[in-house]
Formats: sequence, structure tokens, C-alpha cells
Amino acid sequence: MKYIQNCIALFQMKYFTINHIAISVRDVRVSSEFYIKVFGLSEIPNTASSSKTRWFVFNDGRQIHLIPRPNDEIKTTKAVHFALSTPTFDQVVKHLQSLGVSYSDWKNTPNKDYVREDGIRQVYFQDPDGYWIEINDDIKK
Repeated sequence: MKYIQNCIALFQMKYFTINHIAISVRDVRVSSEFYIKVFGLSEIPNTASSSKTRWFVFNDGRQIHLIPRPNDEIKTTKAVHFALSTPTFDQVVKHLQSLGVSYSDWKNTPNKDYVREDGIRQVYFQDPDGYWIEINDDIKK
């Protein structure tokens, strides 16, 4: 019971923030090029090990780590995704179009955004390994 109370206390303090996302990729070079091209990410040193895992940073300091797993089968569904918010939603959609990145709404309607009941716009697309990425305009002011 004490353990549960301690856990609840930590969550109530809002102690946690997201540090990074780590995903397994078949070809770390191909995936790195995709994340640099689509999001303009900067590569940062992998300070954890001398592995071929590559680290990239978003403008808010959060990171994505691309872990090479060339022999692993990667299974994905749209329900398992990560979401990025931007105040320049329309520009990002145009950027995806200019790169030839296929996107859809939640219902898989090609080249269409989706407006949630709360008014937030979103699109979904996949990286080279099939991971789903959501872009939305849920920017808190």
C-alpha cells in the first residue's frame, strides 16, 4: 500500500517528462535520413554506448533514438504512434507533400487531415519501418 501511495504522490507532483523515444529500425542510415529530411532534426552524440544507435534532438530538447535491428521483424499499427504538435500545421502538411510523403486521416483517407471533436487537426504518416507518426496543431498557448 505504501508503494502505491508513493507512486500516486509522484504522479500528482507531475514529476515526469518525456526524455526520448526509442525505436528499432532495419536500416539506421535510411531512417536517419528520413527523420532529418522530414523534421529537420540535428544529430547529437550517443553518450550511452559505442553502439550504432543514432540520437537526434527536437527543438524542445526531446530526443528520438534509432536503434539498428536489421534482423528484427517490425510490426506496427496506427493505434501505436507518437504525436508531434506544431503551430505551423499547414506548412508541415505542404512539406510532407513536397517530399512525397503519403499521409492520411485517422480513417486512412489519403491526403486528408482529420479534425477531432475538440477542433484539433491531425494527419498520420509512416516512417521507413512503418512506425506511425501523428502531426497535430494542439499547441497550448
